[in-house]
Amino acid sequence: MLTPAQTAFLELLVSRSALKFGDFTLKSGRKSPYFINTGCFSTGGDLPKLGAAYAATVLAAFGDGVQVVFGPAYKGIPLALAAATAYEGLVGRSVGWTYDRKEAKDHGDGGLFVGAPLAAGTKVVVVDDVLTAGTALRETVAKLAPTGVEIVGAVVAVDRQEKGKSSLTAIEEISQELGLKVAPIITIREAVAHLLAHDVAGRRYLTDTDAARIHAHLAGA
Repeated sequence: MLTPAQTAFLELLVSRSALKFGDFTLKSGRKSPYFINTGCFSTGGDLPKLGAAYAATVLAAFGDGVQVVFGPAYKGIPLALAAATAYEGLVGRSVGWTYDRKEAKDHGDGGLFVGAPLAAGTKVVVVDDVLTAGTALRETVAKLAPTGVEIVGAVVAVDRQEKGKSSLTAIEEISQELGLKVAPIITIREAVAHLLAHDVAGRRYLTDTDAARIHAHLAGA
């Protein structure tokens, strides 16, 4: 059973079409019967709801000692802002947020990062929308390495629960490879089970056919 925070987040995902069902080709080239895109969150009212879901997961997975929330450009930028704002309210102290530039700036304020300073030993959590092959997280860890920060883990919106290059899921593989815990707000199987049993605002977002396709996809992924 989902927590209230997970339920609210899932309802936000489907109502904003950030989680859609059908036939999609992912960036990796893999076919998928569902698609996740947090770029669909485009109103100011979405940010507090997003932040609440990410912050609750950060607190549950990594405790109250996180000092900076990092969002990789571009989709991770609003996620970091929203998550840091909500997490600050949960822990009752100042929490920084930072993002990276695609290319380092050599004029003005300069540098590769924008936002809270990334001093050696600073406890950082990375937030992003979804992890498919783990490429973005690897790149983020490599970018942050020279700063000396302590990356305590990462939070993603949805665990796709698809196998990577082995019998492990992509999240399990990247966690093992990088020595980092990756915590999802919700898994795709949790989302499917909930949407099969519940309407959202009087609308059925997931059909039995789409649910069966997803389960078959996960079994063969």
